[in-house]
Amino acid sequence: MDDNGFSDPYVKFQLGKEKYRSKFKSKTLNPKWLEQFDLRMYDDQTSQLEMTVFDHDVTGKDDFMGRAVIDLAKLEREATHTICQNLEDGAGMVRLLLTISGTAGSETITDLANYTPNPREREERVRNYGLLKSFNNIKDVGWLQVKVFKAQGLRAADFGGQSDPFCVLELVNSRLQTHTEYKTLNPQWNKIFTFNVKDIHSMLEVSVWDEDRDKKVEFLGKLSIPLLRIKNGERRWYALKDKKLIHRGKGAVLLEMDLIFNHTKSAVRTVNPREEKYMQPEQKFKISIMKRNIDRVSQIISSMMEGGRFLQSCFNWESTPRSITAFIVYLVVVWNFELYMLPITLLIVFLKNLVIAQILGAFKKEQVEDDYVDEDDDDDDDDKEKKKEEKKSFKEKLQAIQEVCLQVQQGMDMVASLGEKVKNTFNWTVPWLSGLAVIILAVGTIVLYLLPLRLLLLAWGINKFTKKLRKPNAISNNELLDYLSRVPSDSELLQYREYRPDLGGTTISKKKRQ
Repeated sequence: MDDNGFSDPYVKFQLGKEKYRSKFKSKTLNPKWLEQFDLRMYDDQTSQLEMTVFDHDVTGKDDFMGRAVIDLAKLEREATHTICQNLEDGAGMVRLLLTISGTAGSETITDLANYTPNPREREERVRNYGLLKSFNNIKDVGWLQVKVFKAQGLRAADFGGQSDPFCVLELVNSRLQTHTEYKTLNPQWNKIFTFNVKDIHSMLEVSVWDEDRDKKVEFLGKLSIPLLRIKNGERRWYALKDKKLIHRGKGAVLLEMDLIFNHTKSAVRTVNPREEKYMQPEQKFKISIMKRNIDRVSQIISSMMEGGRFLQSCFNWESTPRSITAFIVYLVVVWNFELYMLPITLLIVFLKNLVIAQILGAFKKEQVEDDYVDEDDDDDDDDKEKKKEEKKSFKEKLQAIQEVCLQVQQGMDMVASLGEKVKNTFNWTVPWLSGLAVIILAVGTIVLYLLPLRLLLLAWGINKFTKKLRKPNAISNNELLDYLSRVPSDSELLQYREYRPDLGGTTISKKKRQ
């Protein structure tokens, strides 16, 4: 729409009298807004959601770029839909995630006190995800049910010392929420939600928000639960944390979860690309994050250098017994080495760390640092606009410097995370993933022992070269990197750490499914 060959697009949404306008994105024909908003639905109003795209113009009237109408009556409720909507009277397509949720109607169970689970339904679901059904609908990995009972001790967000809280559950791109309980710090929602699980290594994110009259919401607390840590039928309190999932927040939420999944499908999914999560905050350059990433990379480099120094000390005969032992071991290993011994060596490392993990109780306690400090706790500071008196040229230079620093920051994070993921794989941080690696290595040992290397290389090359011919829509991927993408880094482990909920002396009750 502009003379420079670009546009400054923004989107307007309208549902009855409810309206919303996104921010505009400068000089682009492929904008990414990554904005989220709520529109209220009423039974006596239209179900047509109108969407109009305009080009922002500073000097004159904004230019019309296209429109579309989505009929909400045709969409399933309490489910998240990925919609790619072509624009009418214009060009282009808009992708959005749309969920009709948070209602107090009968589409979900609201009275859990009178709810009686049906054992036959669960047994049937267990059979559907059993070993015999491993190759039926390979993308349907599992089923998750979450019961959201109530919250307690929330932070007061309104002037009257109360809040209007509602709870949001997110599993990758699926987003459901409860209705709002008004003027209370101890809401009772009593809702049941179900999710289709596509990746057993996904995180269930539970957040609590305060609803305001001006359509804005205020953050009250959040927590992230890895699906593999769920204990079926356990009703327990979870302490809320801050937005970055690092420090303790105020309040707790009472949940009960039930997860059923197929192990074979999960293993196949593990070595395939992860589902992209659309709604992720844009990364920004921060000195504190840069320092932390430098420390993480330095620790990895220090470990490598320590190993190099140990090897060099053997060559330099700094310790005669050690050098003699290393020399004999080297001669024996090289003279008798076969390729199948390589995975055996890795298996020995896994088994050694398994014994250490069991002795130290690593399955029950995460080995993460407690002295993690983030110097930029207030996210609102990042959203403050720069002063008007700053010159445009200075802003552009500053932005260019920040982009370069952000690339360095992300690169160091990627290197550090990769090293930490490899370490956590061998340390049995996620027993399911480490167990899968042990099985793969054991099978690899047998295959390498029975088959010559040339046949394996032929099979690998034929598969790689013909994959696009056999499956034109297949996405090129590296199975090892896809596997490591499921292993949490040390910073992610810190986000999954649980705090003991502070309920002011309230007795915590638990129920176990028999």
